Amino acid sequence: MKAKDIMTPNVITVSKSDSVEKAIKLLLEHNITGLPVVDEANHVIGIITEGDLMYRGGEIKPPRYLAIFDSYIFIDNPSKFEKQLKKMTGMFVEDVMTTPVIVIEAEQSVPDAANLMTKHKVNRLPVIEEGKLVGIISRRDIIKSYASMA
Repeated sequence: MKAKDIMTPNVITVSKSDSVEKAIKLLLEHNITGLPVVDEANHVIGIITEGDLMYRGGEIKPPRYLAIFDSYIFIDNPSKFEKQLKKMTGMFVEDVMTTPVIVIEAEQSVPDAANLMTKHKVNRLPVIEEGKLVGIISRRDIIKSYASMA
């Protein structure tokens, strides 16, 4: 069985210039947990998920550092703090989306999809054909495919 056999076609998407509020409304309206971000040619350039939006209401701790004379040594990664802050305050999808995106080719197998999800700790995979979005696979789709094989 291939990715194209279990994918959901007609994927709901957003563009990088869409507002975060629009993305949130789409997630809630369609009872989904993630949206591929596509460009004008329908290439996947990012993904915005519930996880990306969790920072909006949260508290972010600045990176810890040691001050030694006139220098600072960061214990925590300051770029991680910067990314979290951007996600917390971003107004547009491009500010909040995750990149790069793990995708799967339509002709790849379902076990390949499961392995990609496990390896990269993602809950969904955009499915592409000739570089363009044609569907999406969730963990539930993979479980359903296993059930149909039993």
